[in-house]
Amino acid sequence: MTADTPLPPSSPSPSKDERSVRRAMLSQGLSFLVVGLLQLLIDWGCFVLLTWLGVRVPVANIAGRVSGATLGFWLNGRYTFSEEAGSALGRRHLLKFCVAWIFITMLSTLAVTTLAKSHWLWMVWLAKPVIDAMLAVLGFLASKYWIYR
Repeated sequence: MTADTPLPPSSPSPSKDERSVRRAMLSQGLSFLVVGLLQLLIDWGCFVLLTWLGVRVPVANIAGRVSGATLGFWLNGRYTFSEEAGSALGRRHLLKFCVAWIFITMLSTLAVTTLAKSHWLWMVWLAKPVIDAMLAVLGFLASKYWIYR
C-alpha cells in the first residue's frame, strides 16, 4: 500500500441502541436462568417426591410442572420481562403463558414417560432436569417474544 491508498473501512462499532438491546437480552437471560433454576428445583423435587410415593410418572410430572410454573409466571412477569409486560400482569399474559406451558409440558411429559417405560426410575429422576433445561429455551423464546408482550 502506498501512502495515498485509503485504508479499508473498519467495521462500525455497535450503536448505543444495539449495545442497549444486547445488555437487556443478557440481563433477561440471566434473570430467566435464575428463575428457571428455582422453578426446576421445585418442579424436580415435587416430581421425585411424588414418584417415590408411587404416583405415576405422567401425573407426577404435570404436578411438578404446575408447582414450578406458578412461581415462574409471576417472577418472570414481575422481574425478568417487566418492561415487556408493562405495569401489571393481566389475563392476556396468563392465557398466553398457559398455552405455551401446556405445549412444553406435553413435550416434557412425553419424554419422561417414554424414559420411564424403559429405564429405572432413578434414571428418569436424573434425566428430567436435563429434559426441562432443554425445553427452557423454548420457554424463554415464548416468554420474550410472545407471552409478556
